[in-house]
Amino acid sequence: MADNPIFTYTQPEESTGYLLWQVTMGWHLRMNQQLRPVGLTLTQFSLLAGLYWLSRQGEVVTQQRLADYAHTDRMMTSKVLQTLEKKGLVARRSNPHDGRAKQLQLTDAGEGLLRQAHAVMQQADGQFFGPLGAEAGLFNQLLARLMG
Repeated sequence: MADNPIFTYTQPEESTGYLLWQVTMGWHLRMNQQLRPVGLTLTQFSLLAGLYWLSRQGEVVTQQRLADYAHTDRMMTSKVLQTLEKKGLVARRSNPHDGRAKQLQLTDAGEGLLRQAHAVMQQADGQFFGPLGAEAGLFNQLLARLMG
């Protein structure tokens, strides 16, 4: 078995994908821990934030548009939006342009909670990414390049 190794590297830390996975999982766990007292998950926060940004750009936001924007699965997005609607954070209304689609709107309660959650996220991000120091801007540029 040792004569025919599966991997071309000697340690997993030599793999960019492995490192990205580990950092992503660590960040995800930390953000969920920080958001728990606010009553949101990272996914819920991300969809609320996406709805906020799209709405500010003047878009009529549908569930499909939000899923595309957030790069999330449509079915998962639907389930999370149902939860957010039950919490009174998102309202779904008939779309005047498409009878099959529902228009999404952030409620006043949703905007208030998003503000609170953003403050938590900003502090948690600062702590998590703090070790990057002055290289944080470069890190963001490289991540944006990978996003396409």
